[in-house]
Amino acid sequence: MRNNRNLFATIYVAVLIVIAQGAASAAEVKVLSAVAMQAVLDDLARPFESATNHKISNSYATAGVLSKRIQDGEFADMTILPRPVFEGLVTSGKVAPAGSLVFAQSTVGVSVRAGSHKPDISSVDALKRSLLEAKSIVYADPAQGAASGIHFVKILDRLGITEQMKAKTKLIPGAGAAEVVAKGEAELAISQTIDLIRVADADYVGPLPAELQNTSDFVFIAGLLSGAKESDAAKAFIRYLAAPDSVKLIKAKGLQPGT
Repeated sequence: MRNNRNLFATIYVAVLIVIAQGAASAAEVKVLSAVAMQAVLDDLARPFESATNHKISNSYATAGVLSKRIQDGEFADMTILPRPVFEGLVTSGKVAPAGSLVFAQSTVGVSVRAGSHKPDISSVDALKRSLLEAKSIVYADPAQGAASGIHFVKILDRLGITEQMKAKTKLIPGAGAAEVVAKGEAELAISQTIDLIRVADADYVGPLPAELQNTSDFVFIAGLLSGAKESDAAKAFIRYLAAPDSVKLIKAKGLQPGT
């Protein structure tokens, strides 16, 4: 089985090289991606570029911001967005319906400053107690279209502690909650796991309880934007996101690969 996987990977890279050699010139693929995917997407772009001579130009923002930019006519070849936003753009004709790929699924978790006490978040009740006991928390601003922030606000409402948490909440525009706790500017960071585990000076506590995860919306899909100029190269990159080496990296970044 292992030999078969290695053979598949070798053949896959060879196919990518043939695609590149058959092109009249190396293409620059412009990608608009949810900022939560930055930690993995930048690392996936480099081997693809080496294998094909194409260039991947990634631009990151929150899902809400990117949706507006795309709806307003910003050009790019492809996008990677959480399912509700992606499907909305398909409906409005901004994203091509064919050839999309479920790229990865993310969880929302908690981090603290490196070496700090790790709160108990093992159950819904334990999480509620830990949030109420925390002196300060930080998460992405829902008003900026941050998917994790929008989800966490719903969690606070479900726990019945929205008002109690307001005075000790720090909001940031997008990714970077773990950097805030690493600097000692907040006690708990709540964000998508991929955003949390990349910060060396912050300790990842773990994911929120399963009952509080969003298993439908935090599914990130890659697809072509309508009117893509470098559609062939973009399609090759989308296929590459499902290659064995890509799947291995996606898992290493705290994500579940798409199926």
